Parts: sequence; C-alpha cells; structure tokens
Amino acid sequence: MSIDQLDVPPMLPKGLVPYRVSVDQYAAMVARGIFTKQDRLELIEGMLVRKMTKGRRHSRASENCRRAIERALPEGWHLEVEKPVRLPLRSSMPEPDLFVARGEVDDYEDLDPGPPDVALVVEVSDTTLAADRALAATYLNGGIPSYWIVNLPERTLEVYTAAGREILAEDADVTLFVDDQPIARLRVADFLAGRKTE
Repeated sequence: MSIDQLDVPPMLPKGLVPYRVSVDQYAAMVARGIFTKQDRLELIEGMLVRKMTKGRRHSRASENCRRAIERALPEGWHLEVEKPVRLPLRSSMPEPDLFVARGEVDDYEDLDPGPPDVALVVEVSDTTLAADRALAATYLNGGIPSYWIVNLPERTLEVYTAAGREILAEDADVTLFVDDQPIARLRVADFLAGRKTE
C-alpha cells in the first residue's frame, strides 16, 4: 500500500488530505528538539504515531530476545534496542523493540541505520498484535529482509520475509540470517516470557 492510499481520518472535511512527513523532515524535527521525552512518537508511513506503553511481560520477553540474539551475532554486527530505523521508501522511522545492525553503535553517530545496515527487526507483541502485523509491510517494502514478531498471547514466533509469513511454535527453532547467511539456530521458547500454561 502506498502512502497516498492510506485512509484519511473521517473527521476531516471532504477533499482535505493530511500532510505527510518525510523521514528527513521528522529527523530534523527531532534534532531541533521539537518533541519532548513525554511525546514518545515514531514516524510510520508518513504519520506521527504515539508509542504504546510496555508492560512487564513485554519487557521481560524483550530482554530474553536481546540475550538470545546477542549471543549468536557474528563479529561486525550488533543489536540495537528501541532505537530508530530509517525507511525512506516508506516515509517511516519506527523504533522497534530490537534490530540487528551492521558495524558498531558508534558507526551511527550522525545517521540512523537504514535497510542496507539492518539484517533483522524484532517486535515483541503482547497487546498490539494487529498493529505489529500491519508493520510487516512497512518493514519488508522498506527494504528490511526479515521481521519477527514474538507473539506472547499465542506463544509463537511469526517470521516475515519476502517469501511470506511462517509461524513457529514455542518448541521450534528459528534460523537467524545475517547478510543472507544462516548464522545460528535459536529456540523460540528462549524469546518468550514466563512459562507455558496448560
């Protein structure tokens, strides 16, 4: 779906179209300090979107994911936590729970990582599953090769790539790819918070 095809809010008078913000415009606003820490916004498909507050189960699963993925990363790659990813093709600058980026943190002092730099984006989903699934198109069409949703309510891992969507059960393994190379097999159970209930 292109930015022009997004729904216009119904309260706008007929014929009016909301102004879409580009990645460069949004980055300039952030750099100028227009937003405060209390604003908690991210740019999705040209629109400013308020970030959801995260609960304890979400936070625990995010930490589990961080530990599991960091242990598997090869030299020359690192993990970012709740930092911006530039997706100019989608007029988006989301701040996913985790993403795997090329190089070191200091390599991105002047510009946030974009599609050539990012191997994987991970969202932990507890109460925002529909919104997180909708973001799959933003990430994949924006040039990100792999997008994972750690689905806490269903205790599964949803893997999105150009080939489609695969849903992996708690007792399954998932292959971590970096630069199109399989790097490690990780257990889905290691990403989840708490224990499976019968």
